[in-house]
Amino acid sequence: MINKAHVLTYFYLLIYILLSSGVILYNKWVLSPKYFNFPFPITLTMIHMAFSGIVAFFLIRVFKVVAPVKMTFEIYATCVVPISAFFASSLWFGNTAYLHISVAFIQMLKALMPVATFFMGVMCGTDKPRCDVFLNMVLVSVGVVVSSYGEIHFNIVGTVYQVTGILAEALRLVLTQVLLQKKGLTLNPITSLYYIAPCSFVFLFVPWCLLEKPGMEVSQIQFNFWIFFSNALCALALNLSIFLVIGRTGAVTIRVAGVLKDWILIALSTVVFPESTITGLNIIGYAIGTSRLSLCGVVMYNYIKVKDGRTPQLPSDSIPERLTKDWKLEKKSSDIFTPNTNNDANGGSNFNSSELNDEEAPLVSSRISLLGRQLSNSSTQRV
Repeated sequence: MINKAHVLTYFYLLIYILLSSGVILYNKWVLSPKYFNFPFPITLTMIHMAFSGIVAFFLIRVFKVVAPVKMTFEIYATCVVPISAFFASSLWFGNTAYLHISVAFIQMLKALMPVATFFMGVMCGTDKPRCDVFLNMVLVSVGVVVSSYGEIHFNIVGTVYQVTGILAEALRLVLTQVLLQKKGLTLNPITSLYYIAPCSFVFLFVPWCLLEKPGMEVSQIQFNFWIFFSNALCALALNLSIFLVIGRTGAVTIRVAGVLKDWILIALSTVVFPESTITGLNIIGYAIGTSRLSLCGVVMYNYIKVKDGRTPQLPSDSIPERLTKDWKLEKKSSDIFTPNTNNDANGGSNFNSSELNDEEAPLVSSRISLLGRQLSNSSTQRV
């Protein structure tokens, strides 16, 4: 007999993979001069921020789907503002990379996200330098290098933009852990959009005025409302799909699904964008590097973190029980969601997520590299 809970879990994962791949391809199509020809990544990101902020406002203030958190000016100034700044930067640089390098190569570079987050965490004191984790980070890095070796359309400008976006996102994730958790504040995807999207919009407005506004005034650009509306709607739908996924799956499951998504995305990109042809060397490099090295490295990394989370002697309350108590105390979380009472039947786990590595959604912009860490810290705490 088919387990309906398992079917529903895999259905949510399928929706996430399709939406994630679709939004990335949609963004590439909109920004590419060869297609829709809207080469203004800051403007596109600002549209996402404005749309997401408006939707979040209606969901919280009008329809009251979720309750707002207790946000003071001091918390907003010291926590939300710096996090929003790095969030806006990661989206800006990540979307700009679409103008210079292929979708396939961008996905290869995104494998560096766990590495960047780990080293940023060590620098900020949220992670401890460990030999086993360091070796796995080296393994992931080697996989990216091998994958990139076969890139025939290598562009230094696009690579710098993408790597800079990854570093900005890693800093955002670390700041989220250091600042918000220190204040005892947790946000779910909707409340995160409500507080962070408007602030990110403001941060993007300054570079937009300097870099893109003059070009938009002199160029002949036809603004198609339905294109941009559907693009922003897809990004928002991706963010909400993560809300469903993270409550029913574990860290390793989502990460493996992310690697599967990358393979699907690379295959689709060669069909949608014929100029992104992948050579045999490119395929071999990516297969050896990302599929074998990077996947193994990420799985081993998450395994170590999960193992670490189980080794200490736990108090009388189990982790699910403590998560349930925390949830009952406060139903606010960007990282903590309603515990799933059918956890065992679902084959998933109630875990706290800071990211699902996807810059394609306004708030999602990379959320997976901290999943293992959050599992090991689940006694204190967050798709």
